Amino acid sequence: MRSFQEEKAYNLFAVLNCDKAGLKKGPWTILVSYIQEHDSGNWRVVPTNTGLLRCSKSCRLRWTNYLRPGIKRGNFTEHEEKMIIHLQALLGNMYSNNLGVL
Repeated sequence: MRSFQEEKAYNLFAVLNCDKAGLKKGPWTILVSYIQEHDSGNWRVVPTNTGLLRCSKSCRLRWTNYLRPGIKRGNFTEHEEKMIIHLQALLGNMYSNNLGVL
């Protein structure tokens, strides 16, 4: 088991290693089809199993922020705007809690 400092250093190395190794290529459509078929249980094996030349963090963030099917795109409805204003007044600037309700 790694200590906290060792884990922190390992994570930093992994992030820097992704950039230095040039792992920035590969179509994201492969990631979508892989996740739909196998689910997203272990992100460290996703780049290897899909053949993407990207790091696991890049795959996880792309899926979470852009490719996930439930992500709403476009303008907010009037009802959603009112709900956002209400949640802001109720919870403050805890965006993760606010947006989780939407």
